Amino acid sequence: QVQLVESGGGLVQAGGSLRLSCVASERTFRQYAMAWFRRAPGMEREFVGGISASGLRTFYADSVKGRFTISRDNPKNTVYLQMNSLKPEDTAAYYCAVDSLPHRTGATDPAYYTSWGQGTQVTVSS
Repeated sequence: QVQLVESGGGLVQAGGSLRLSCVASERTFRQYAMAWFRRAPGMEREFVGGISASGLRTFYADSVKGRFTISRDNPKNTVYLQMNSLKPEDTAAYYCAVDSLPHRTGATDPAYYTSWGQGTQVTVSS
């Protein structure tokens, strides 16, 4: 199973930016779509955005569209989440995950994903 390690979280003021990284342990991750999810205290896990195996297609939750950008660097086994214009409601633990099927794209339900990372905390102050 692919191991994932997220990093880049922290404390930022509203309107600021952060870039999260997710490094995968295996090159086979290049065959799979990746996604970012988040979970705020007391809330359900929420889809944030995803990217196809090739990196050519991205898809986002409406709440982050236009502010967040997902990209991937397959030679580095890394997926990124660039977060701009952050809002206090973006405060959550952020997780990356690998789609359970190769070359599928567009899944937003966490049930379709496997190999979750340990998460990185993002806190946005007002």
